[in-house]
Amino acid sequence: MKRLGWILTALILAEAVANLNLTVALVALPAIGDAFEASQVQLNLVAVGYSLGLAGSVLYLGAVGDRYGRKPLLLIGTIAAIPCSLLAAYAPSVEFLAVARVLGGVAAGAAYPTTLSLISAVWPAGASRTRAIALWSALGGASAALGPLVGGALLTTFWWGSVFLFTIPLAVLAVILVWIFVPSGVNQGTEPVDHLSGVLSILTIGTLILAINLLPQPGSTTIALSLLGASIVLAALFVWRQLAGRYPLYDLRVAARRTFWVAGVAGIIVFGAFMGAVFIGSQYVQDVLGYSALESGFTTVPFALFMVIAAPMSARLISRYGSRTTLLCGYLAFFLGFLIMLLFWRENTALWVVLAAYVILGVGTGLAGTPAARSLTGSVPVEKVGMASGTADLQRDLGGSLLQSAMGALLTAGYASAFAGVIASQGDKISSQVQSMLLESYSGAEAVAQRYPQYAQQITDAARQAFLTGDQWAYALAILAVVAGAALVFFAFPRHKREIDLLEQYEKVDSRSS
Repeated sequence: MKRLGWILTALILAEAVANLNLTVALVALPAIGDAFEASQVQLNLVAVGYSLGLAGSVLYLGAVGDRYGRKPLLLIGTIAAIPCSLLAAYAPSVEFLAVARVLGGVAAGAAYPTTLSLISAVWPAGASRTRAIALWSALGGASAALGPLVGGALLTTFWWGSVFLFTIPLAVLAVILVWIFVPSGVNQGTEPVDHLSGVLSILTIGTLILAINLLPQPGSTTIALSLLGASIVLAALFVWRQLAGRYPLYDLRVAARRTFWVAGVAGIIVFGAFMGAVFIGSQYVQDVLGYSALESGFTTVPFALFMVIAAPMSARLISRYGSRTTLLCGYLAFFLGFLIMLLFWRENTALWVVLAAYVILGVGTGLAGTPAARSLTGSVPVEKVGMASGTADLQRDLGGSLLQSAMGALLTAGYASAFAGVIASQGDKISSQVQSMLLESYSGAEAVAQRYPQYAQQITDAARQAFLTGDQWAYALAILAVVAGAALVFFAFPRHKREIDLLEQYEKVDSRSS
């Protein structure tokens, strides 16, 4: 038991490196925007770049870990996070920074799926595994939620690049613990890896995320639609390859199990909503309410705290009422949290209202995260657990990329639409160059305000109002996604007794075919 404790500590620390790198940049977005005079679209790409690299690679690298060894892949990914963090910290341009973030995401794609797959491979099925997954989910999610606080603390003294250096000592410690305590070759598969399917999965997800982020950028509609079309074609090729190949990278027959695919889709919405809330909330607190980066980071502490508190409750709810009820409780909390953001987050919102929304969203993430991950890993044979853990990671990262990108796109579109109305009311008084800067992002408007101090107050007031228009659009989308996810779980996920019967049935089928 003592060794299991050390193994779980090592895995959670490696997971924390990936999760902190995922969110630590969010609080630095205003500073990055000022440093590079970046547009909102460029900031969106910096924010989503890590998720893009991680989401694109987890399915492929999860299968690689199943076949060639999960521990070596975990070590490779955690070690690779170090140079990727250095590249991001000292990026000479916003484009270079976005690429460095993608590379960091790929490094995490090697490490992150192996953490959950090792839990499923090492811990026996039952309550002990559920508790381990609950801790993995809660502490991993909490580290992601605390990323903005860490970044805010660093930004009070250091430059924006310092937020990417924080995880380097954690990565070194994780490598040491993994090397010493994590076992090798546990329940390892023997089937060959379909590398072509791996490439197709990376290209499918990458083109989709880029398309979503480029759609709101003026002049990029053609390229965005072309990427969207390419992602559809690539997805069709990927599905064909899985059905036709002898050794599919992603076994669609297993994925068709109700406890698998419903949990997978539900988790995508849960973690996408979580990432979208932190992404837009960090900008709102700084740009609209005028908080510092550190103060903005502190607002996410209740999110992390109540996520950790809710996770053990989630494990108990699953044992007593099943994954379906537990997921629905999480969705209800998400609905209430986003409703507060939509109705009450305004220009002069009190701090307690901001914290109330984050508390409720933290409870929702803590409740929903464990059943989403547990249902996936419990629905597959242990030698294919990398497929399940890759899907669990894909929930966070594809969900984060999709909803974060979509919410960012609506924020951009709403901001530009509202500010365009202000500009139109001024007639020909504003030059086309200044108009372009005003419409790009809040940081662009701040740059114009500094250039024309006599109009600074009017410009920043208009920018705040435009931002509020955009974030209302984004929160409305999040509510629609949460309602759709709750409906899916309510109607498609099996009730408790049926869930137990199905999982036992899947285990028998898998034992006969192995």
